[in-house]
Amino acid sequence: MKEKATIFVIDDDLSIRKAVSYLLKSEGYEVETFESAEKFLASKTSSCIGCIVLDIRMKDMNGLELQEELIKKHLNLPIVFITGHGDIAMSVKAMKKGAYDFLTKPFNDEIFLNTVKNAIEKCHNELSSKKEKEEIFEKMITLTEREKEILEYIIAGFLNKQISAKLGIAEQTVKIHRGHIMRKLGVESVADLVRKAEKADIIPQKH
Repeated sequence: MKEKATIFVIDDDLSIRKAVSYLLKSEGYEVETFESAEKFLASKTSSCIGCIVLDIRMKDMNGLELQEELIKKHLNLPIVFITGHGDIAMSVKAMKKGAYDFLTKPFNDEIFLNTVKNAIEKCHNELSSKKEKEEIFEKMITLTEREKEILEYIIAGFLNKQISAKLGIAEQTVKIHRGHIMRKLGVESVADLVRKAEKADIIPQKH
């Protein structure tokens, strides 16, 4: 079951905050609104699923500046920028910094809701990938140094007898280590082993 998403609406225009909040709540989303970037930063939100709907032009800290601050804080919620005064340069800058989308007010409700839905799906996928990577790392640290060494050869496509020759150990020993590696990492095929190793940034041994 997916964690419930929260949408953070940040806009210094009260009417926009109310309209966007009402629209999102009508679709069943949890919504939190903020009249400034500073108040959002001060809220110390702990939610890791959802997205930010952010006005690009606000008093004091604007949307682009908040985006920079969130990057520094490693808060990776997707950002959907909204603006009534956007231009190409601003949208390009926002997108280059990782914004999910950039919509101009007044925007079509259906397009907006679809954008938010896709941004949340992206957030779910990224969190799922992060958790999988953490689980793989936890399993990887159970490998011995020799098993890690042999793993690098396996994912590079070396056969047991080739690994045996490379490391100067018996082929049967390689087979035993290979079995331990597969069991510890919870895989049944080399293809799955390669995928997990890639997730953990394990570099294959060169020929």
